[in-house]
Amino acid sequence: MNFDYNEEQQLLADSVRRFLAKDYAFEARKKIVASKEGWSAQVWAQLAEMGLTGLPFSPDHGGFGGGAVDLMGIMEAAGDALLVEPYLPTLMGGQLVARAGSDAQKKAVLPAIVDGKLRMAFAHTEKGARYNLAKVGASARSSAGGAGPGWEITGEKLVVLGAPAAEKFVVSAKTDKGLCLFLVDAKNVKIKPYVTLDEQRAGDLALQKAPGELLGAEGGALPVVEAVVDFATALVCAEAVGAMKFACDTTLEYLKTRKQFGVPIGTFQALQHRMVDMYVAQEQARSMACLACSKIDANTDAKDRARAISAAKIKISDNARLISQESVQLHGGMGMSEELKVSHTFRRLTMIAQQFGDADHHLARFASL
Repeated sequence: MNFDYNEEQQLLADSVRRFLAKDYAFEARKKIVASKEGWSAQVWAQLAEMGLTGLPFSPDHGGFGGGAVDLMGIMEAAGDALLVEPYLPTLMGGQLVARAGSDAQKKAVLPAIVDGKLRMAFAHTEKGARYNLAKVGASARSSAGGAGPGWEITGEKLVVLGAPAAEKFVVSAKTDKGLCLFLVDAKNVKIKPYVTLDEQRAGDLALQKAPGELLGAEGGALPVVEAVVDFATALVCAEAVGAMKFACDTTLEYLKTRKQFGVPIGTFQALQHRMVDMYVAQEQARSMACLACSKIDANTDAKDRARAISAAKIKISDNARLISQESVQLHGGMGMSEELKVSHTFRRLTMIAQQFGDADHHLARFASL
């Protein structure tokens, strides 16, 4: 299988990398993370201007009709730069609308996302659910015969990534017919914001008879949720590859410049072996991320897609742990300092290993398929 990008994909990835290298350097990112919002409206506008917010959506709504493979280069660049803007949460919200919404809902939401004028988040996780997508306690009841916006949602959602910046949420809740999805305005939700370990912004949501608009058929949301979470899992695998590459590159540079006993420590054979193990792990992760994204775009059956995603996430989680830990150890004590970007990359890789299911969860899912 050819894992190389085509010319257009490579050009887009290169332009994103140049932009992030110029305007999203580590010191600039530190200021963004320390700000009240925790993300930059200027950077978000630039991402939209470059077409990144519209890449995976249909041309019918102003997008470019791209797939997960087209997004790989962008997510790798985001992983390298440790992007904190709510890009993936917005894509997830938009994908749920694109896959489950009516024509009117798509026309109301998707062009705004494409233009960078609307940020979204997917509110699904609840207490005790772990990674079980079917376990939802939030409830919805009809207040207008089940038509249009006549629904009220009550419940709590935890660790909603991108929640503080979101203007609309896609919220999962159950009715008598099963799991459903609803569009809910942020103004109708109580949000408790906080900063995660990897410096992203997230929030816990409290909904008390929050007015919502049903997405798709009542009771038929679970397959859509599974498909979009698999889509997002493939993209975080690609993001992890970018973070791994930075960790490997910066560690190799450190081994070439740090001297001990009058010679660079990179000349020590034991450290060379560890560096080679990191490089091999990075290349394995890249191959598995390519497989995951290609399976998303192939529109194969759900079981085949799930097996590929779980296999990729298992390898990504294991290799993220190896590379992040080795990069810090090979830097010595300074590897854990706030001043070095590698320590922040360590945190992001640690969180990616847990996001959308850890290795144990995906091992169990892979074995069950």
